[in-house]
Amino acid sequence: MISMLMVAVGVYARLLKHAEAAMACLAVDPAILLIMIGILTFLITFCGCIGSLRENICLLQTFSLCLTIIFLLQLAAGVLGFVFSDKARGKVSEIINGAIVHYRDDLDLQNLIDFGQKEFSCCGGVSYKDWSQNMYFNCTATNPSRERCSVPFSCCLHDANQTVINTMCGHEMQTRGYLEASAFIYTNGCIDKLVNWIHSNLFLLGGITLGLALPQVWG
Repeated sequence: MISMLMVAVGVYARLLKHAEAAMACLAVDPAILLIMIGILTFLITFCGCIGSLRENICLLQTFSLCLTIIFLLQLAAGVLGFVFSDKARGKVSEIINGAIVHYRDDLDLQNLIDFGQKEFSCCGGVSYKDWSQNMYFNCTATNPSRERCSVPFSCCLHDANQTVINTMCGHEMQTRGYLEASAFIYTNGCIDKLVNWIHSNLFLLGGITLGLALPQVWG
């Protein structure tokens, strides 16, 4: 039931989006991810359920093989989480810079970046000027976009007592220096903040992964 629910949610989320925008950034599309995980989970549990009811050796062996593969992947993920913690920055930089480039291509990706910038109180990769990598926010003189030299609204500082929110607060912020811009937006990048968060929670995440994998040994 859970797997079918995941497939349903993934399909629904996928259909809500424009096909062109969804195809632009397929690798980071959570709707596609939900569909794939849901289908895979359903097929594995189907083999186990039908195999046990019908006493079908082939289906039971398939179910056992799938569980073994999942266990090995979980074990590898847990071990790699501990061993390669020092390489987190390079991977985070690659992901964030790629997300900045495709910010306007996918609504789900855009919402994810906006959430991250608000949650970590940051803007861009290394600094707020990294948003010039995006074709809409690019600061070159030939850029015809109305968002030229701007940053997303999620970069802006927000006053809790402010009754009217200025959605154009990031307009032309890339043309300002750090000190001047810091009065209106977050100027520090998200890479260091996200890496620090990963390092702070790495042992917890690795422990959870190993904890989920170990019961399968005795299962």
